[in-house]
This record gives sequence, C-alpha cells and structure tokens, in this order.
Amino acid sequence: MNYRTEIYREARKFISRRWFFRECGVGLGAIALASLLDQDKVFAATAAPKGVDPFAPRPPHFAGKAKRVIYLFMAGAPSQLELFDYKPTLAKYDGHPVPAELVKDQRYAFIPRDAALFATTYKFNKHGQCGAELSEALPHLAEVADDIALVKSMTTDAFNHAPAQIFMNTGATQFGRPSMGSWVTYGLGSESQALPGFVVLSSAGGTSGGASNWGCGFLPTVYQGVPFRRSGDPILSLSNPAGITQKMQRESLDALKKLNEHHLEITGDPEIATRINAFEMAYRMQSSAPELMDISRESKETLAMYGAEPGKSSFANNCLLARRLVERGVRFVQLYHEAWDHHSEVIKGVKDQCALTDRPAAALIKDLKQRGLLDDTLVIWGGEFGRTPMVETNEAAGRKMGRDHHPQAFTMWLAGGGIKPGITLGETDDFGFHVTRDRVHVHDLHATILYLLGFDHKKLTYRFQGRDFRLTDVAGELVEKLLA
Repeated sequence: MNYRTEIYREARKFISRRWFFRECGVGLGAIALASLLDQDKVFAATAAPKGVDPFAPRPPHFAGKAKRVIYLFMAGAPSQLELFDYKPTLAKYDGHPVPAELVKDQRYAFIPRDAALFATTYKFNKHGQCGAELSEALPHLAEVADDIALVKSMTTDAFNHAPAQIFMNTGATQFGRPSMGSWVTYGLGSESQALPGFVVLSSAGGTSGGASNWGCGFLPTVYQGVPFRRSGDPILSLSNPAGITQKMQRESLDALKKLNEHHLEITGDPEIATRINAFEMAYRMQSSAPELMDISRESKETLAMYGAEPGKSSFANNCLLARRLVERGVRFVQLYHEAWDHHSEVIKGVKDQCALTDRPAAALIKDLKQRGLLDDTLVIWGGEFGRTPMVETNEAAGRKMGRDHHPQAFTMWLAGGGIKPGITLGETDDFGFHVTRDRVHVHDLHATILYLLGFDHKKLTYRFQGRDFRLTDVAGELVEKLLA
C-alpha cells in the first residue's frame, strides 16, 4: 500500500456517515438535548406575542407608591464631606495623620494609607422643620429639605469608577447585567406610546461605565435605555431623508412589520419584537420628540426656576426635560452628570458643580410637587461612592487638596414616590470613615426602589442560561426606615 492510498482511506473515515455517528455520539446527544430544551423553553428567551406591545403597562406584584423614576446620577462621586456629612472632629484634627486603626488593611488608588486628615472649609447649617444639616454649597436643596430623605450611611463594594458606576446601576460590577431602568421597564412597561420607556440624558463628561450603565444586558433590547442627544435631533436618523413622504414611510413600515411578524411567528426571537417596536416607536417619535425637546414652550417662571436656557445643553435643561418626560408617561429617566471626580481642589470643584446642579435638582422637586407628580415619582440623587476624609496631594500628577475614592461611606438623597420626607438616615464615625448606624448597601437601595414601585425584588426575575437573575443578585434587604 502506497502513501497516497493510506491518506485516501484515512480521509474517507472523516466523511462517512458511519464514522460520524460512531465518533460523534456525544455531540449528537448535545444537539438533540438543546433542541428538546428549546422546545420546552427551558433556556429560550420569550418574545411578546404577535400584536402585543412589549411596553404595554403591566401591574407590579402589589400596589406601589411610585409609578416612575427620575435618577440624577452624579457620576465621578461627589464628596459627602463637603455637602452632607459635617464632621467637627475633622476640623479639630485637620492636617494630622489619620488614626491607624481606621485605615487598617485599607488600600487606596492615589494616596498613602497614612495621608493627613482634611477638613472642609464649607459651613453647615440646619434647614427646614426637619433640621437637615446641609452645606452652604447647597442653598437651593436647603429650600426643599423637608421633602427629601438623606441617607448618610450608603456603602458599596466597588472602588474604581467604572465598576462602581456599573454596580450602582446594574447590581453587579461585571459588564452584561441589565440596568435598573431596564428592570423597571421590563417589570412595569411604559405609559407612553410615543416615547421610549427608558430615556437617558447626559451633561458634562461621559461616564466611566459607558453604555453598560443603561444597557439591558440579557433582557430583550427593547428595554435598554435610549440616550437623547444634547443638540440637534434628539435621536440620530430620526428625520426622513429628502424625498421620502410620510405616506411612503408608513407603507414601507407596514410591509416591514408584516415580514417581521411572520419571522417572529416562526422563530420566537424576542429581538424581532424589539425591531418591530423600534420601527414603530421611531415613527411616532418623529413628531413627539421635537415637541418634547422644545423647552421654550415652558413659562419664563419655570425656566428661571430651573436656570434652563432653550437651545443649550445643560443639567438644568435635562432636569426640566425629565419632568416633561415623566409627564408624557416615560417610566424611567436617568440624568448623568459626570464631573464630580475631585482628586484635586475638591473645595473649588464642589462649588463649580453645585453652581450647575443645585438649583435644577431642587427645582425638579418643587416643580413635581406643585404639579401633583411628586407623590408617585421617585427622585434619586447620588454618585457611585464617596470621598476620603484624608487629603490627596500629588505634585507629580498636579494634584493638591483633593480627595480619593471612598466606598466605605457616602451620602445619597431620595424624594417622593413613597419615601418618608424630612428624615436623615444613618451615621458615620467622627471622621466620616465608616458607617456606624443604619448601613445601607447598594443592594438594599435597589431592593427598596423596587419595593416602592410595587415589586418584591426577589421575585422580579428573568431566566437566562438556566438561572433566574434579578437586580439584587442574591442579596438586598428592604430599608423600611425610608418608607413613608
């Protein structure tokens, strides 16, 4: 037998049916098992039935007090020590090394473990009938002190910006999990037929966590956040090309819809339902979005209250747009203001950002309240973690009088939507380093937000790869002291 004959016989083994069935039994078994599991929908995602709007309003597990959410995300992490958590002890020991017992086993990105303590120069006063203690950097928030709940005992698991932002938004530090806005619209649907159920607005810089902060993860993509642009068309490619009439567009969409519905019936792929919904939503938004974005229709008094200016991009304009969005039935609106990462000159940095955000945030509370929307609209304000009681100074990096990342303790505030107004929850130690009372973890915050919307956080789940996932993963406790 020559060499070529041997090669030929060996090759025939790999193309014969007998060899295939004999050698690939395990592979065939896996193929058959996958087919059976798909028929039983064990691992298969579910699509909305034909003709059913995936954003149609749905009842929660029980009657919640909140119907919608506006989340003011202060990306970069505001310093709680300059804004909410006044510590006289820091002033007493300003410039002294931090006590060794506080920083045992701690690691920092940009400062040594024994960095000097750093007291704020801002003055604090009590405001409202509740006596909430706030910094002079927040004069407008002080006017609505009786309407908000301060949580001074927040804590998180993540230390750096990107994972911490993703954790605060999705309940996990890894990419790929659904964001809170996606979970809420998945659970409740939307009350708007002409706008997305989950809208994202941004000001200042871009977020470290990027689009994962408002992504849908493994949920159908119909539930992901839709970013609106700061200028021009709210969404790219929303306007018709030249020469395309409304009639031509409608006829084209109807034809596409029939083809997609036929394909959906055959495959059951939820992304086809997403495509159908996206085409129809874009068609409706061609008239609804420009009207929404035109804040010049608001009264002069309203514009002045927010500090909003038509035609410009700002946090103030976004706060006003958030109110306009929830008025139109949008379920979840998230505002990102990425400008709070003050590793240097924290006193000046806080002053600059409060000048941009304090008035609009307070105006949003006032505006919702006077329109009768605050009672069932949950407003959330906060960043991904806090800042250290120690100073950050690095001549090589051009940094001085700043603060490093601090996941152990930070402050957020909430208002409306079933939150008990005028309370201050939690305490930190004399240096603002560790939580000493009423600790609230990120998972606890998420569980409480879902509860206010009418959900048991342990039951709002989605099956993916054989497991029931949820926003709070395998943790989270309801913070009952926050409930009205």
